[in-house]
Amino acid sequence: MELREFAEQVVFGTTLEEKLARPGELTDSHPGGRFEAPAQPGRPPALHFKDSRDGGGAMPGVRELEYAAGRGRLLHFFANHELLATELMALVLLRFPDAPAPFRQGVLRTLRDEQEHTRLYVERMRASGIAFGDLPVSGYFWRMVAPMENPIDFVARLSLTFEQANLDHCREFGRRFAIVGDTDTASLLEGIYRDEIAHVAHGLKWFRRWKNPDESDWEAFCRQLHFPLSPQRAKGPIFNAEGRRAAGLDPEFIQSLEVFARSRGRTPGVFVFNPFSPAAIEASVRPGSPIPQLTRDQQAFVDDLGGLVQFLGRRDDLVLAPSVPSSAHLATLQSMGFPPVEFVALSEGRVPESAGLSERKLGSLKPWCWGPDSLALLGGLAGQVTGDTVPIKSRFHPGIAELHSKSWGTQFLARFLEQEGGRSPVPLGGLETAGVSVRSLADAEAAIREIRARGHHRVVVKEDFGFAGAGQIRLWEPEVLPAQTKWMAAALDRGATLVVEPWLERLRDVSMQLERGPASQPGSGSSALRVVGFTGLVNDLRGQFMANWADADWNRRVPSGVLDAWRMPQGGSPMAGSEVVALFHRMAAALEPELASHGYEGPLGVDAFVYRDHAGTVRLKPFVELNPRYTMGRLTLELMSHVAPGRRGAFRLVTSGTAARSGFSTLTDLVARLRTRHPLVLGGAPLQRIESGIVCLNDPATATRVLALLEVGPRIDPARVPWGEPEPAV
Repeated sequence: MELREFAEQVVFGTTLEEKLARPGELTDSHPGGRFEAPAQPGRPPALHFKDSRDGGGAMPGVRELEYAAGRGRLLHFFANHELLATELMALVLLRFPDAPAPFRQGVLRTLRDEQEHTRLYVERMRASGIAFGDLPVSGYFWRMVAPMENPIDFVARLSLTFEQANLDHCREFGRRFAIVGDTDTASLLEGIYRDEIAHVAHGLKWFRRWKNPDESDWEAFCRQLHFPLSPQRAKGPIFNAEGRRAAGLDPEFIQSLEVFARSRGRTPGVFVFNPFSPAAIEASVRPGSPIPQLTRDQQAFVDDLGGLVQFLGRRDDLVLAPSVPSSAHLATLQSMGFPPVEFVALSEGRVPESAGLSERKLGSLKPWCWGPDSLALLGGLAGQVTGDTVPIKSRFHPGIAELHSKSWGTQFLARFLEQEGGRSPVPLGGLETAGVSVRSLADAEAAIREIRARGHHRVVVKEDFGFAGAGQIRLWEPEVLPAQTKWMAAALDRGATLVVEPWLERLRDVSMQLERGPASQPGSGSSALRVVGFTGLVNDLRGQFMANWADADWNRRVPSGVLDAWRMPQGGSPMAGSEVVALFHRMAAALEPELASHGYEGPLGVDAFVYRDHAGTVRLKPFVELNPRYTMGRLTLELMSHVAPGRRGAFRLVTSGTAARSGFSTLTDLVARLRTRHPLVLGGAPLQRIESGIVCLNDPATATRVLALLEVGPRIDPARVPWGEPEPAV
């Protein structure tokens, strides 16, 4: 009998007997011409594909396997998969008659194994009271593999994807059958498991022969698979590295697959880290100004920290980043309980077509900040989004840009201080602490004189859209210096608005993190604006971010260190945290209609600080600026969900310059010191939260300019560096 005749019988046979027949000697003298795949193979009516779902329903759990019906249902699931593999092995013999003879003979041997596996499953199924065809079967494997374009496509899709996943399924479900006492089925699965190792090894052998020699196995595998297939399909319920090593897969491939994540059902949110968007927003308020390009230092910052947004997402969400973190780093994070996410590397700042995102449904688009830059990056994905309530074109417009301006912030603070009207139990400053926005040099000079007449001798002048401590000058001298006048005049000439404020003696910084969702239904009584929680904030003398921290009860209380400002010498009476929280909630209520009128939805943060006035009284400036975007404070709160109860967490950024000033030649040396002094301690399963220690959130092996660290413990001081003095050189 010719091999082609046998393959046609397996593909087109309409009885199980035809498909599982074992002919005698086969010859391959007349392989025939190339064969196009049918929409589905021939099958008896009871085994026709019933739906388009992945596998005919969820696999039974251990409890269901205690009953014959549950065991039979799972065996029915497996039998269909083995029959599909048999049919697909026959199909590849028909589709590629010119494939090397040793490859075709290897496929034939595998086909015969799959026939035997199907027979064995059918026999065990009968013992559970179920006949093959009693339950619906899915044609998912056929739809995913039958369109194969060449032999390497076949081994990538079937051998290295579905058969590789079976290394996990056979081992794990064999264990589950043994737990419920079905040792016969457990033994059967162990034998099939050994066969699957050989099948994967056969596919791997030919995949390596045909792939681009300049690519690693993992790189070639990822490139070969096309949506909706992905490496995620090559994994089962419990990852089995041992079986993959036995099949010959290399350590890099195994580790890369173990940490790979892609949603298999839920539409993923798409995250991207664009912290310098405020510069693009500033340019947008000046018609004709192009989106500014990142400087070399800014690009290095984004390159190092591009993966941080993974901690804002959920399992299987998608992160667009300059590069994909190493498998070793992702494996370390997953071992700490952080959920796996999918990474896509940007190509010259754009989403590459090879990522296949234009073919996938996406739940939402979530840049760090909506602005002209994120619209340009994500605009091409708008048609794939199914979960957002706001069209992408409405995510950023002049009204949203206004929320970023300090001028808007001074007006909002003035309105809120008037609303409180001196009735707040929390000491607040007067209206002059809100500052004033000006558009001319004469108005700026008049505002400076008025503020000083009220007893505030030190003044700060800020550009309307300055951020991260930039775009401001401090006037501490009795008279405005010529250089300061020149700075203000130049800013005004560029079309900037200036904000003039009294300089206040800051004691503690605090931020409130919020989330504004879709507008509430009329009459529901619920607010669209939700207070997420509170963090402390540490800035350097230039106003640039250094660290955030949060206490264990971050979702309902301000950090205790903020309240300590009222207990300082000459600070006055202790302040009740509940009164401060109540004030912040009143401010959130005042903020909600403002956000609604501007059409803003999404994350936002409000910065505030405690200060001592010129009379020595400790007061709160409840609103410094609004950040209508994700913030490091929000990131800190998301990280706190992985911290053990009763612990404090501090998120901090450490630059290579800081490391050098502390005596460390590289960031890697600093990390080694941190891991020695602050070893990681995890709580027990199932929560596996962080009890104490320091976590490197970005990959220390590749970071060149900045490290992001999470420090956890019962008592930590976010203002003190955790590494101390370096060890003396030997």
